Amino acid sequence: MNKFTQVLVIGGGPAGSTVATLLAREGVDVTLVERDVFPRYHIGESLLPSCLEILEMIGAREKVEAYGFQRKNGGYFSWGKDSWILNFEHLRHPYSYQVVRSEFDHILLEHAKSQGVKVYEGTAIRSLCFDGERPHSATWAQVVGDESGEISFDYLIDASGRAGLMATRYLKHRHFHEAFQNVALWGYWQGAERASFAPEGAILNGAVPDGWLWGIPLHDGTMSVGYVLHKTNFKEKRQDSDSLEQIYLNAIDQCPVIADRLKSARLVSKVTTEQDYSYMADRLAGPGYFLIGDAACFIDPLLSTGVHLATHSSMLCAASVASMLRGEVTEQQAMTFFEKSYRLAYLRLIVIVSGLYAQYNGKESYFWQAQVLTHHDYDDSEALNEAFLFVVSGMEDVMDAGKGIRELNLAEMTKELPEEEAAKAMAMYNVYNKVFWRSSTSPQTASDGLYVTTQPRLGLVLVEKD
Repeated sequence: MNKFTQVLVIGGGPAGSTVATLLAREGVDVTLVERDVFPRYHIGESLLPSCLEILEMIGAREKVEAYGFQRKNGGYFSWGKDSWILNFEHLRHPYSYQVVRSEFDHILLEHAKSQGVKVYEGTAIRSLCFDGERPHSATWAQVVGDESGEISFDYLIDASGRAGLMATRYLKHRHFHEAFQNVALWGYWQGAERASFAPEGAILNGAVPDGWLWGIPLHDGTMSVGYVLHKTNFKEKRQDSDSLEQIYLNAIDQCPVIADRLKSARLVSKVTTEQDYSYMADRLAGPGYFLIGDAACFIDPLLSTGVHLATHSSMLCAASVASMLRGEVTEQQAMTFFEKSYRLAYLRLIVIVSGLYAQYNGKESYFWQAQVLTHHDYDDSEALNEAFLFVVSGMEDVMDAGKGIRELNLAEMTKELPEEEAAKAMAMYNVYNKVFWRSSTSPQTASDGLYVTTQPRLGLVLVEKD
């Protein structure tokens, strides 16, 4: 390994490989260090349509399209007394994919190598050295082998996943959301029946009394089926049950939308469990460093937002770092822009998850929360459905690049609501519009006067004043 690199990226998952590729394509000297040797297993198979936008940006979309992953045209929710279909046909990219993550992640990492990123697999970062708050070098060692050394850098991008090297070992400022201290149990089934009532390749989400289940059809003929419940309920069930598998199978039996797909199927893997805590680092960027993907934050998997947030944060980070290295913005400007933009993308989604869990007043309330968080104006019930779709599919962040964006007229839109509901809507809008910040990919939604552009190069642009 070289003794110096402009940018050191820790982690080779979708966040790390994407940010490294984007920077390498901008002429930046990038070194990526990954502890594992790919392909390696990872949960989180369902992609949102917004991911295709980033795959296209890094030049990997054709590789993913040609691979043969299961096309995903939408989703299906069976939630309490309600059920509804999310159809992606109205989006800029009217589909996404259900992927085997070991294969998908491997494609992205190999693509990063092809774009000039220096990639070292099977190599662990043992420690970081700092000058005050600024990291400047890292010691590394092969996981299998005797080689070790030190590499210095100008900037560090932590994409180390939930392990979160910076947030957990050095900054120690990861904040967990009490409401989402969940546990996930999952396994893989062969011979599952497809859902004829949902869009092709749709993810199936079904609520049960103490949690919810997912069903994700994969191109290898298996279906990923998972069960998510709060850790308190999990502990109670663990005391009363002989095995994780029995807890898992009992939950499936309570969920017809999943159970009906598995009548003739068989479980072909062990049941795996993981603490599924949702969290965010108190600081996402600082002197000489950026935190992206799961190293920065994680949301309950209800809306399949993991890869979306990983790739979206990678785009924001790469634009910030590239402009900073070219001298177009200061380090402080880049850090502030990234922090605000990434935080908003996360907060938009966690509010929708909160609404789905709350299940108050029927599904219209879920749509209304999405409406409050969007920049676009919808004035009828069908449009509210569309607003929900755009937020949960991750396309709202992409749509910020569109023209004609205007602020919501909340007073007008809430006049038909009961007073209490109108107050909730207004309060939520004010919090997210005035306290938290919008992701900025257009002049109309600039953050501190900056927004992301891809032309003629990826970077940040200052809004021109009249």
